Amino acid sequence: MIEFEEYKQKINSMLPRIKDLESALNLEAIRKEISELEAESSADGFWNDIENSQKVLQRLKQLRDKVEVYESIVNTHDDVATLCQLAIEEEDASLLPDLESEYAKLEKMLEEATLQTLLSGEYDGNNAIMSFHAGAGGTEAQDWAQMLFRMYTRWAERHGFKYKVLDYLDGDEAGLKSAVISIEGANAFGYLKGEMGVHRLVRISPFDASGRRHTSFAAVEVMPEISDDVTIEIREEDIKVDTFRSGGAGGQHVNKTESAVRITHLPTGIVVTCQNERSQHQNREVAMMMLRSKLAEIKQREHLEKIEDIKGDQKSIEWGSQIRSYVFMPYTLVKDHRTGYESGNINAVMDGDLDGFITAYLKAAASGTLNTK
Repeated sequence: MIEFEEYKQKINSMLPRIKDLESALNLEAIRKEISELEAESSADGFWNDIENSQKVLQRLKQLRDKVEVYESIVNTHDDVATLCQLAIEEEDASLLPDLESEYAKLEKMLEEATLQTLLSGEYDGNNAIMSFHAGAGGTEAQDWAQMLFRMYTRWAERHGFKYKVLDYLDGDEAGLKSAVISIEGANAFGYLKGEMGVHRLVRISPFDASGRRHTSFAAVEVMPEISDDVTIEIREEDIKVDTFRSGGAGGQHVNKTESAVRITHLPTGIVVTCQNERSQHQNREVAMMMLRSKLAEIKQREHLEKIEDIKGDQKSIEWGSQIRSYVFMPYTLVKDHRTGYESGNINAVMDGDLDGFITAYLKAAASGTLNTK
C-alpha cells in the first residue's frame, strides 16, 4: 500500500532529528555526570548533609529523566519502523490505524523533547513566580486580571504542576487588583518566561448595561524562584517588615492574628507581600524568597547578555505595548504580536491551552526572530 511506503519515508526522515536531539541534550556529558553523582550518593557520609544529599538526588533524577526520554523516543522509533515494515511485508491494511496512532505518538514525543532543549537559560529549570496586576479601567481591568490568573492556574494543572497563592488583593467589585502565585514543576520558569508583559482584552463588557465593547489591560510578571543557596546579600538594616491581618480571596487561612507579612527593601524600594501561609514565620520566609528573586533579577541586569535568562523578553510594561491580544468580539482570536502565532479557539486558550504560544515564543527566541517592537 502506498500509505505504508509514505510512512516508511516519514519514519526514516525522523532519524536526523533524533540524532540532533542527542547532540542538543549532550547525552555523553549527562551520562558522565550521572556516574559521578551516583558515586557521590554511594559514598560514606552522603546523608550527613541532608540538604546537599537532597539536591544531589534531585539533580540525579532530572538527568536520568532526560536520558529516559531520549531512550524512549529511540525505542518507540524502532517499534514504529518495525510495525511499518511488517505491514509492508504482510500487505495488511488492518495495521494502518495502529501505524497512524503510533507515528503520531512518536511525533509528539520528539516535538516535546526538542522543545525542552530550547530551555537553556540559567534559571529555566526553576519554579516560577507569577504576578498579576490590573491596568487602568477599574472593574473591567480587574476582572481581566482574574481571568488571566485562572488561565495560568489551569495551564499549571494541565501540566501536573503545583501552584500556590502567595498574595491576593480583591478587586473593588469583581476580579482582582493584584495577585502573586508560585508555580512548582520542572522548567516552570523556562516555559512561562515568555508570558511576561501586557495582555490586552477586547470584549462586550458584562459590567456595561449598554452592551458596549471595552478594551482592558493587565500585566503579568514572571520571575524564577531563587533558592536561599544563591548568594544574594540582604542586610537586616536594609529591610522594613510590616505585619497585618490576612484577608481577601485565596486567603484560606485567614485568622485574627497579624500573620501576613510585607517586606520593603529600602535601597531599591521593592515591596513583596505574602499572606497565605499558616503563620507569620512561614509568610516571612516566602516573602524573603520573593525578595531574593527580585534582587537576583536586578543583579543580573548588570550583565546584559544574561538579561533574557532572567525575565525573557524585556519589553517595557506599559499600557499599549501589549505582547498578546485576546479578542472576544466582533470575532474570536488570540494573537501573539511577537511571534505572529494565533488561535481562534479562545475558550480553549482561556482554559489554559497555551502550549502553542509557549512553543512559538521559545522557537522564535532561540532563532532570534522575535518581534519586540
